[in-house]
Amino acid sequence: MVPDPKRCNSCKDSASSRDSPEWTRPSAFPDEVLDRVLSLMESHKDRSSVSLVCKDWYNAERWSRSHVFIGNCYSVSPEIVARRFPNIRSVTLKGKPRFSDFNLVPQNWGADICAWLAVFAAAYPFLEELRLKRMAVSDESLEFIATSFPCFKSLSLLSCDGFSTDGLKSIASHCKNLTELDLQENVMDDLGGGWLSCFSENFVTLEVLNFASLNTDVSFDALEALVTRCKSLRVLKVNKNITLEQLQRLLVRAPQLVELGTGSFQQDLMPRVYAELESAFNNCKNLHTLSGLWEANFLYLPVLYVASASLTFLNLSYACLTSSELANLVAHCPSLRRLWFAVIIVSKTEVLDTVEDKGLEAVGSSCPLLEELRVFPADPFDQDIVHGVTESGFVAVSRGCRRLHYVLYFCRQMSNAAVATIVQNCPDFTHFRLCIMNPGQPDYLTNEPMDEAFGAVVKTCTKLQRLAVSGLLTDLTFEYIGKYAKNLETLSVAFAGSSDLGMQCVLGGCTKLRKLEIRDCPFGNAALLSGLEKYESMRSLWMSACNVTMNGCRLLAKEMPRLNVEVMKDDESDDSQADKTGSGHQYKIPVMTELTCTQILKIASLETARK
Repeated sequence: MVPDPKRCNSCKDSASSRDSPEWTRPSAFPDEVLDRVLSLMESHKDRSSVSLVCKDWYNAERWSRSHVFIGNCYSVSPEIVARRFPNIRSVTLKGKPRFSDFNLVPQNWGADICAWLAVFAAAYPFLEELRLKRMAVSDESLEFIATSFPCFKSLSLLSCDGFSTDGLKSIASHCKNLTELDLQENVMDDLGGGWLSCFSENFVTLEVLNFASLNTDVSFDALEALVTRCKSLRVLKVNKNITLEQLQRLLVRAPQLVELGTGSFQQDLMPRVYAELESAFNNCKNLHTLSGLWEANFLYLPVLYVASASLTFLNLSYACLTSSELANLVAHCPSLRRLWFAVIIVSKTEVLDTVEDKGLEAVGSSCPLLEELRVFPADPFDQDIVHGVTESGFVAVSRGCRRLHYVLYFCRQMSNAAVATIVQNCPDFTHFRLCIMNPGQPDYLTNEPMDEAFGAVVKTCTKLQRLAVSGLLTDLTFEYIGKYAKNLETLSVAFAGSSDLGMQCVLGGCTKLRKLEIRDCPFGNAALLSGLEKYESMRSLWMSACNVTMNGCRLLAKEMPRLNVEVMKDDESDDSQADKTGSGHQYKIPVMTELTCTQILKIASLETARK
C-alpha cells in the first residue's frame, strides 16, 4: 500500500507544514468558535486539512475528533492512532485489498484485528463503534470486543472472515447497549441460528440488524421476540430462510422500518395470507430501502407496490427478475435514486427470460431521479454469452435519468458512439465502471478500439473520481486519461494497453490518483518505475499478470526505501515476471506498494522499510 503521509487517515503529520512559521502562528479564532466549527465538519479530508493549518488547529482537531477512518490497516500502527487521537469513540478500518474478493490474495495474508483491539482496549475503553471491512476477525476477537468495551454499541462486519456464529453469541450476550449488528458478505462458519436467543429478555436497544448473508435457519421465535421488543428498530435484513408468512409477522411488529431486506419471495400463499402481507407492506409508511427478494415469484411482487412510492434504493441483486417484472416494479418507484440488479446472462444451451434492454428502458422512463445504477451478471464466468443487456439499455437509462452519476455496468457489447451519447446525456458522472464481458472486445459496430469511448468519458465528465475500463484499448485511452482525468482517484484496468506508455501517461497526468489496479496488461518495469515520484502520495498499487520482473521490483525497493515492495511468485529468477499482484504479511510497514505472486518473497527488508 502507498498511503499519503498528509492525507492517510489523518494520523501522520506534515513535517514541512510544522516547520513553517505559519504552523506556530496563534489561531485567530477563540477556542469556543473553533470547537463549534470542527463539530460541524463531517468530512475526514476537511478535518485533515484543518489540522495542517497551524498548531492550535492541529490540537483542536486532535482532541475534538471522535471518529477515525483508516483506509488501509497497514498504513499506520494502532499505537500512532491512539497517540494522535485520544478521544475516539468510533473506528472504521479496512484490511485486505479489493482483489481478495476475487481470490487473488493468498490465505493468511494478514489484516488481523487482534493487535488493534489490544491497543484500543487500553486507549479507548469507551469505544462505541467498530466498522471493519476485509479484516480477519476471530471468535476470540469478537468475545474480546464484547467484554472489553462496556459502552460498545455498533458492530459492522463487511467481507470479513475467520469467525463463526459462536462469536456472535458473545456479542449478543454481553453488549447490553448494542444498537447495530450489521453482517454483510462475510466468510464465516454458520453453526446455526441459536445466537439470536442470546439477547436477554430485557434487551431493547437494537436499531439495525442485518444477517442476510447467513445461510442456516435462525430461531424465528427469538427473532420475532427481539423485533417486538426493539421499538427503535429501523433496519432489518433477514436471510433467505425467512418465509413470506414470517416476514408478514415481522412487519406487523415493526411498521417503523426504513430499510428492509426480505427473505425468500417464493411460497404458496393462501389469499388471506397474501392480503395480510400486502396490508403489512402498506403500513410501512417510512420504508425507503428494499433488498432481498430471493427467488422472487411474479405472483407476489404486487404486494410491494403499495410501499414502493417512497423507495429510494431498490437492491434486486438476488431477485433475478424478467424485463416485464422489473418494468412493473419500477413503474411504482418514482422516487428511486439507487437501483442494483443482476442479469442472468443466457448461454446457447439455455432459454430463459431475463432482464434485457427492455427492462432498462422501463427504468429510464419510470425513474427520472435515478442517480446510481449497478447492473451485474448473476454468473460472470459464463463464456458463451448470447443474451443480456447491451449499449441500447444503457443509452435508454441515460436519456431518462439525467441525474445519473454512478454506474457499474456489465454488458455483452458496447460501441464508442453509445458511450459518447451516454456521457453527453449525463455529464456529471463521478463513478463510471464499464465491463464488457468479453475481454479485449472492440466496438462491435466498427471493429475499432474503444479508445474514443473512454476519451469521451474523461473529456466530458470533469468530476470523475473512479473509472474502470474494458474492451479493446490502446495506449491512446491512457493518454486521454492522463490528460483529462484530473480529479480521478481510482482507476481499474484489465486486458488493455499497448505498451508501458499507457501506465506512464496515467501516473504522470492524474495528480489526484490514490488507487491503481491493473490486471493482464503489457506494462513492465519502465511503467512501474515511472511512478517513483507518485507512489508515496497514493494509497495502493496492484499489478497482476503484467510484464514486471524481479529486477524491476528490486530496483523499485532500492530507489524508494520507504516503500515495502512485496512479491509472491513461484520462479525467483531475476528476469522472471511477477505474474500476480497483491499484498503480504501481518507485519507490513506503513508505506507499501503491492506486487504479489504465488510465493511470498520480501524485496525490501523489514529494517529497510522502517527507515
